[in-house]
Amino acid sequence: MVNLLVNLYPVIPAKDEEEREQLRPIGRHSGRYSSVVHGMTDIVKAADSMGVWGVGCIEHHFHSEGYEVGPSPGVLNAYWAAITENVRVGALGYVMSTQNPFRVAEETAILSHLTQGRYFVGFARGFQDRWTDVIGQHLGACATHDGATAAEDQRNRDIWTEQVELVIDCWTKESIEHNTPLWQVPCPYEDGIKWWMSDSTARLGAKDEVDSGGVVRRVSVVPAPYENKIPQVFVAMAGSEESVKYAAHRGYSPLYFSSIERTAEFAKIYQKEAKKAGRNLSLGQNCAGVRWFAIGDTEKEAREKVLHHDADITKNFYSHFRKVAGRADSQDNSNAPLESWVDAFCQNPQNMVGTVSSIRDELVKAWKDNPLEYLCYIPHFAQQPKEDVIETIRLIQEEIKPALDELTQYESYEECA
Repeated sequence: MVNLLVNLYPVIPAKDEEEREQLRPIGRHSGRYSSVVHGMTDIVKAADSMGVWGVGCIEHHFHSEGYEVGPSPGVLNAYWAAITENVRVGALGYVMSTQNPFRVAEETAILSHLTQGRYFVGFARGFQDRWTDVIGQHLGACATHDGATAAEDQRNRDIWTEQVELVIDCWTKESIEHNTPLWQVPCPYEDGIKWWMSDSTARLGAKDEVDSGGVVRRVSVVPAPYENKIPQVFVAMAGSEESVKYAAHRGYSPLYFSSIERTAEFAKIYQKEAKKAGRNLSLGQNCAGVRWFAIGDTEKEAREKVLHHDADITKNFYSHFRKVAGRADSQDNSNAPLESWVDAFCQNPQNMVGTVSSIRDELVKAWKDNPLEYLCYIPHFAQQPKEDVIETIRLIQEEIKPALDELTQYESYEECA
């Protein structure tokens, strides 16, 4: 069975570019953000009622332009958990090149309890330098993108990997110690922590937290996750085989932001590397593909939706990153009307524009070669109205997913893990 995952990228809506400019910085528009954040709860409730597998949110900061306003995923997840019954909630995800891993471990463990286990967590490396470099400055982090140097990219990966592994250690180990240039636990590592209630910790805390001389040598991160189970971990990735191999060896679910063809290549690598780690998986098992959808009764209607819902962010946000990457589908056409950006959106291989039947046929063709376990739908709510997002979820869940389910015959990785 294919699991539908809806990941919300909140866009503060404007009727046109002129209004977005008049309301600058619209990302700080209190009234419109309030409407967006409460509209997301209606989408989450609708997804819960339709039997959707999961709903998620992102971590992005400083989006004054009003695109992808998602600075605090844990707060949203906690609220969504309180207003739903069955749908899983989570973040896709925490950008670990900027985070404090101990705080992430604590926050996500609490979220796993609030949801009673229907919680997942995603980890991302961070590609937006405006905020990754600012918030991650004390870690020495630089964003990873096509304009980054090889040294910057490796620094980002090294920080990300260490931080993720620290979160896992905090979840799974009664107490931890750690000594690298990035983190010392305890701090200072060599001397330990001497002015602490050592007698009480020696009697009541974790074993070996305190040595025989009353010095703190380890720390115990509390609480442990719900039922001591690690939340399902997704890893967002676009084009790195190294990231695919890393996820495969650790049993994490790769979230592919890539074309159907590239996703199929990655899925084969993932299956091969998972086998090396002792996990015999079917092709596509434990893997997720990311798609944006614009569904209409006709192709023309679907393109009209792109014009109103997706062209703005394509022109004024995504196009920048495509220029940096030297993408063939980028445009140096910032003064052009939004109509000229519809084709740019439609030509992106991650975007699915058309009728239910045409999109279903395209996905069925892809699933025959690579039956992914998860399909992630990202709407540009609230530039895309709430009602249209909910209807798109219904169409995917009821009209498209059943055809994909027939091609995904393996047991879900979550059930057999």
